[in-house]
Amino acid sequence: MLKSFQDVLAQAKEAGRNVTIAVAAAQDRDVLQAVKAAQELGLARAILVGDAAAIRLLMTELALDPATTIVDEPDMNKVGLAAVALIRQGRAQVLMKGLLNSKDFLQAVLHGQEGLRTGRLLSHLACLEIPGEEQLMFFSDGGMNIAPTLAEKKDILLNSLLALHSIGIRCPKVALLTANELVNPKMPATVDAQVLAALNEEAAFPACILEGPIAMDVALSPEAGRHKGIASKIAGSVDLFLVPNIETGNAVTKTIIHFARAKMAGIILGATNPIVMTSRAETQEGKLYSIALACIAAGSTLKGGGEYA
Repeated sequence: MLKSFQDVLAQAKEAGRNVTIAVAAAQDRDVLQAVKAAQELGLARAILVGDAAAIRLLMTELALDPATTIVDEPDMNKVGLAAVALIRQGRAQVLMKGLLNSKDFLQAVLHGQEGLRTGRLLSHLACLEIPGEEQLMFFSDGGMNIAPTLAEKKDILLNSLLALHSIGIRCPKVALLTANELVNPKMPATVDAQVLAALNEEAAFPACILEGPIAMDVALSPEAGRHKGIASKIAGSVDLFLVPNIETGNAVTKTIIHFARAKMAGIILGATNPIVMTSRAETQEGKLYSIALACIAAGSTLKGGGEYA
């Protein structure tokens, strides 16, 4: 069980011996600082794709390892695909966004012939270390998909389960979050949760213990479940919270970060390889943890541990 981000860093050091990160438009000070920290901790190597002159200048200023490989591609319309090509060629196992517009970056990932498509939806997986809790908690999708349909929720759940399996959580406990436990046609999230739970009974998803519809109080507390007369196998020990929409995921994770002083990392799933696409407002610590999480997922696959995205 991964109990903290220190556990993530420790596990990433093992995986990182064989992992290389391809950074698209790497002429970004914040991103290069995170890459430097990852290299110094032995989490991964890096290939920096972008304006070589600008990258070298920043490398000198930041004292980044001068042996770090640079691929010169100053054209911002081509740099995304140049970084993606390194993944397709097997030269890198993790893709990271640098000084590139998110839309252009994702267009490269989803390019019909040269991208990293798997046929599944791209989704965001957030990982939180919450003070006082005994394990890391994962939330999806509070970062990419606004109001996912049932079919899209299937992809989001599958993406998340494959990722959790790849980082060592072999039978994740999953809460399909809704406002309550009653199936109500006027609350589509409860209907979707019921369908997903039924599909899991038919072994439609990788190994997991999945419950839903389930409200947050029951997911967090066995006592709340007993009070409501619900016999839950996951209450108080949930690994993954599947949220009904982006507002829920965004609000829940930001509230936990603000009031509980939680730390967060996040990766993009659903492509052939893990993707790091943090916001510019993300802390250096958060960027490093996101890189570490992606390296574990990529490293697991290199060892034959299965899919990760």
